[in-house]
Parts: sequence; C-alpha cells; structure tokens
Amino acid sequence: MQYKSTRGQATNYTFEKAVLAGLSPDGGLFIPQSIPQAPADFLTKWANLSFQELALEVLSLYIDSSEIPREDLKDLVDRSYATFRHSDITPLHKIKDGLYILELFHGPTFAFKDVALQFVGNLFEYFLKRKNAGIENPADRHKITVVGATSGDTGSAAIYGLRNKKDLDVFIMFPTGRVSPIQEAQMTSVLDKNVHNISVGGTFDDCQDILKSLFANDDFMQKYNLGAVNSINWARILAQTVYYFHSYFSLLRSRNITPGSTEAQKIQITYSVPTGNFGDILAGYYAHQMGLPTSKLLVATNANDILYRFFCSGVCEKSVGEDGGVHETLSPAMDIVVSSNFERLLWYLARDAAVEASVPEAEKDLKAGQIVDGWMQDLKQKGRFDTGAKVLAEAKRIFDAGHVSDEETCATIREYILPKDASQAPYVMDPHTAVGVTAANAVVPQQDSQHVVISLSTAHPAKFSEAVERALKDEPSINFAEFFKTVSPKEFEGLMTAERRVTVIPRADQALVIEVIAKELQH
Repeated sequence: MQYKSTRGQATNYTFEKAVLAGLSPDGGLFIPQSIPQAPADFLTKWANLSFQELALEVLSLYIDSSEIPREDLKDLVDRSYATFRHSDITPLHKIKDGLYILELFHGPTFAFKDVALQFVGNLFEYFLKRKNAGIENPADRHKITVVGATSGDTGSAAIYGLRNKKDLDVFIMFPTGRVSPIQEAQMTSVLDKNVHNISVGGTFDDCQDILKSLFANDDFMQKYNLGAVNSINWARILAQTVYYFHSYFSLLRSRNITPGSTEAQKIQITYSVPTGNFGDILAGYYAHQMGLPTSKLLVATNANDILYRFFCSGVCEKSVGEDGGVHETLSPAMDIVVSSNFERLLWYLARDAAVEASVPEAEKDLKAGQIVDGWMQDLKQKGRFDTGAKVLAEAKRIFDAGHVSDEETCATIREYILPKDASQAPYVMDPHTAVGVTAANAVVPQQDSQHVVISLSTAHPAKFSEAVERALKDEPSINFAEFFKTVSPKEFEGLMTAERRVTVIPRADQALVIEVIAKELQH
C-alpha cells in the first residue's frame, strides 16, 4: 500500500514515510493510494474477533507486511491496548431500544484519542528502534520531535502515548483557558523530561495554524525532524476505523443476530459523531467505504457549526466574529472552525463529483488534488469556498448533520441522568457525547430495533465536571459534590494539585513557539 497527498504533488509514500512526515510537503494530507475492501467473507470471518484481533486484520489491509511484519504488528496492537481498563477496549452500551453509546474513553487518559495515540506512540518507537539499531553514539542516533496542537484530549493522549520514549521529544500547544481544568492538569502534570507543554494565548485554530506552518517550514522541519500526532497523521485515522467494525459486530452479538443474515441486513445504523477536527467521523467514512454496513454518518456540531452549514449548502464558510468566529462552548474539544481532516473527505468528493467526466482516468487523481488545493486556498484567503450541487449531493449520500446549543447539551445530560422512563437506567455523559446524542435524537427521530443509532462517546464525564454540574444546577434532588464522587475515576484524585510544568506564551506567534522548542531541545 502506497500513500499520496490530497493536493496531488506527493505520491508513492510508504506507510512509514507517511506516518513520520505527518503533513505532506505540498501542504496536503496523506491518504491511501486506494481504499482497500474488507475481505468478501469479513461479515462471518471477523464476527467474533476481539478488538485486538480485529485491529490486526483492519490495519493489515493498509500496512504491507514488508514494512511491518504481521507478528510485529500484532505485538504493536497488543501493547497499545494493554493499557485500557475495559476488556472490550471500546464497549457498546445500550441506553434504550434503538440507541447505543460506543464508549471510547477506557484508555489511560479517559478519551477516545487514546485508541489511536497509544498505537501511534508505539509506532514511533518501533520505527526509531529500527532506524537506530546498532547505533550507540547519541549524536548519530535518529531522533524525532513530535509537535501537536490540542483542543483538549489529543494533548494528554499524545503525552501518555509518547512519554519517556527514547530519542523522542513531544511538544503540545493548547489554547490558554480553553481546555477543561482536568484536561490541562493531565497534560501539564506529566513531568517526564521528553514532554513539553506550551500554553498559547489564542484559540485552537491559532495553535493548529502554527502547527501547519511549522511543518511547512523546511529548514525547521529538517533540523528537528518533526513528527505529527494530530489527526493530520494518517495512522490516527487508520486506528480509529477499527471501532466502527467492532461496534457493528458487538451490536449483532448483543442481539444474537447472525452477520450477513436477512435480519442483519434489515438494520439501518446511523453513527452520530461529535465533530471538531473531523478525524473521528472520517474514520467511519473509511470503514463504510471498506464495506461496513452503514446507513448514515451524522456530523454533530456545537455552535461552531461550519461543517453543519457545509452539509446543508455545499458552502464551507468561516463565520465572522471574535477569534475568527470561534465560539467558546461547553464542549471545547469541538470549538474549531477549520477542521483539518475535512480536506481528506473533500478529495474523495472532488474525485467523484467535481472532476469532469472527460478527464482521462489516469489524470483524475491529480485533477482532484488541484481542485482541493483551490478550495483550501479560497478558504484561507477569502474565508469560504463553494463546492457546488454535485459535490453536496455526493456528500449527502452518506453524511447528515445537526447542530446543538449549550442549552440543548445541558438538557440532554440532565435527561439521561434523570430518565423519565422507569425502564431506562441513568447514564452520565460528557458534553461532547451529549452533542452527539442530541443531534441523533433530532435527525433520527425513529429509533427502534431496525433503526439504530450508535452515538460515539468521546470522553469520560469527569473530564468535564463543570458542564455536568451546570446541567444539574436546578435539580434540588442531587447533591452534585456527592454525586460526582461516584462518577470520578480514582486516577483523577490529587490531579488538580499535582506539580505542573508548562511554558506560557502570550500570543499565537510561530516565532515564539520555535524559540521554546529550540530552547528545550538544547537541554
């Protein structure tokens, strides 16, 4: 399997080269040369596999054994998910008939990013060990400087996946005051020498812009051998496709339905995904394209609804306002305007619906890259681009969208903690999960044994206790302090008062970030 850029200029990259590069030299993102199909008999062959066994099968379709032998890949997978607290890794939890929660928060940092970043951290270590085999002189060893930007969970998940890795330093930028207190504490309380946090005065989009500019800076990138952990890194998306397959088989097993049977074929599944940088739902798109039976992928947004507006109109347009249109909400990991991974989907939409039929087949990939490059330049320079009716129609074949206010988010949290139906057990969800459930209830009103919603739960509710408390503030029957003691994991005890290490810069300035990185790497 080879990899290419969404901008069309970089081609024939190996998996290792694409993963270590992160961002393509032409400014695009790496995608596989073609999307592999799951085996013809996967519905029966994969039906009873564990998460780890399923991960091995899915990843093997994208990673040649000549690059990573199957036994080595199995070891990487097993080590990556040995850190999870639940035996199913990503368990499926039934809320009521037709509504299931896919719990992705059972990793070391209690967030869905762990599913990918535990694997990515071990990948980096694997590649470094291979490159440095037999090299003892520290000055001659191959090193990687990983740089990431986070709106909350990517940072801690990356840090926990990369801490104390030999020949590797990790720098995480986060917007000052715009991540939850628990998220910030998780990042800044990790004191390993190779971990560095940078608090940036600005928004997540500002941090992401700096990240992209660093990867576009050839001199800086070559000097420090940059690596990426944001979802611009293809390995992040690949690892996340696994839990879509796993959830499908878990659903059928829970209902004693045989995969591939007439009964199974009648089930229409909508995956509702709280969406910020578009990586989580993009993994669902790849799973669908590989053959996973999926009715719809629902893009659930908060007040930062640029993606919702795109799927309504085909126009991608930044809103106008303070901080470039970024609204601060109760679901901060989604407080993003420009979603990096959306470019990957745009390439497929351009290839299928925007490239003229008269273009020779051999030239269509390049033409799609040129179209995407034009769209992204328009977004950067004009604040908008219009893909047209054909592209919108192609997108809506699989995608739907909804947007949710903070008030609706709180109402949903409260509704499921205090269900009115006596047959429904209480369930505590974080605000991002609540966005996904709220959007699903609005867009898929009929939920039953055949019309099923699987809503992705991206974080443990204890990471966003302020939002849960706000949702319950008018409920006199609940003593929140006592209530949350039963919800909060023991791993969070003492976290808020733990020693911390972080560098604060007053504004989003690439030069200031470069200065911090250079200074830390001199030590």
